Amino acid sequence: HSNPVEVRHCLASAKILPPNGQNDPELYGDITIQGISRAEIQAPQRSHIGCMAVTSTDDRDRGRPSSWSAAIDQITFGADNNNKRLFIVCGGNIEKQDEWAAYPGSNQINSIHDPGQSWNALTVGAFTGKYQLTNPDLAEHQPLAQPGELSPFSTTSLTWESKWPAKPDIVLEGGNLAKAPNGFISAHDDLSLLSTGSQPTRRQFDSINATSAAAAQAAWMAAQIQVEYPQAWPESIRGLMVHTAEWPDAMKRQLLGDVKRRDYKKDDYGKLLRYCGYGVPNLSRALKCASNSLTLIAQAQIQPYDKKNGHTNGVAKEMHVHRLPWPSDLLLNLGELPVSVRITLSYFIEPGPGEIGWKDRYRYPSYALRFDLNAPRENEENFRQRLNVAARDEGERPDSDSGRERWTIGANSRNVGSVHSDIWNGTAAEIATCNLIGVYPVGGWW
Repeated sequence: HSNPVEVRHCLASAKILPPNGQNDPELYGDITIQGISRAEIQAPQRSHIGCMAVTSTDDRDRGRPSSWSAAIDQITFGADNNNKRLFIVCGGNIEKQDEWAAYPGSNQINSIHDPGQSWNALTVGAFTGKYQLTNPDLAEHQPLAQPGELSPFSTTSLTWESKWPAKPDIVLEGGNLAKAPNGFISAHDDLSLLSTGSQPTRRQFDSINATSAAAAQAAWMAAQIQVEYPQAWPESIRGLMVHTAEWPDAMKRQLLGDVKRRDYKKDDYGKLLRYCGYGVPNLSRALKCASNSLTLIAQAQIQPYDKKNGHTNGVAKEMHVHRLPWPSDLLLNLGELPVSVRITLSYFIEPGPGEIGWKDRYRYPSYALRFDLNAPRENEENFRQRLNVAARDEGERPDSDSGRERWTIGANSRNVGSVHSDIWNGTAAEIATCNLIGVYPVGGWW
């Protein structure tokens, strides 16, 4: 078309791979930090969002931190200059023909690549909506995945220890594969995404697929949100993307069974989290969230710990309680009308100094936060007392007391990593008095 195109953001790139050979694995983290720093130094007036589609299988260890992922946690937390950063990384790909043939079983056993286990990074996996083969040469071929299912390229955290973050955090379009009549599986342009070519003098356009393509889309989406809300913190942008994510019915059907079932258990959703995170984010909803009267966004700082005279260990100091400004009387009048409330908590942690804390969920992060909702007929005083007990118990109680059966995912599965999201389901009358959201700290090396 001939209409003007508004470009709302720009791109900068840093080359982290050497012309020949490869980098020393022990320097991966430092080189990544240098790349981020050089981009920021040349344009300090801009807001920067990092995106990296380079991963490694060398240091994968069932979700445990590595020097690379810890370096990303360090720079995103902003420990050096108090400048927090949003960093997006792809989850890594399944690339072997024999593993594609085992789809979707291959997704279960192929772990997210290093540094996708980073707590603070937004790790992006892939799903696919691409299934149409228009090339006449592919007339007898069939798409490997159905629309809305997990992409055959996508890695997962299903084999990780449950104490480590559930990765990926979200999934976006990563393309599909085609299966020939003889069983041979391969990638084709029809099932990939269109992008610009890396050598524009030869070819202006090219195809792209897998989690690299998904991560690029996530970065584009994050840039749109940052432009729309320039005061949004990096944690908030990540939170909005997770908050608007949903699991396609086809994905739930593929990984959990018949979507018409209403008796999915929390363990089922916990498994889904480790397959595909919180699902596919919705940019339109993310852009409207801050201007929507049904959404409350709170950006706040918290001091999680304090020192008391005579005590060597820190004690919990602050909690935040947010009051939801909804019309209780109107909700009570709606009675048994089904309603849902979604809560998302997004924060950054500082990684534990040295490798001593990399084996322990409670010694790696500087602190952790949890959220809860007051139960029906639970007043603010009783709610605060309950959160104080939860903070002392380091969040290890089975589930929230705010109607634990009402949560879709449940505290046991959602309370890992540094972004937590869950949906409370009930009636309008039940939610009428559940208008307090508490955010409180639990254990960490601070």
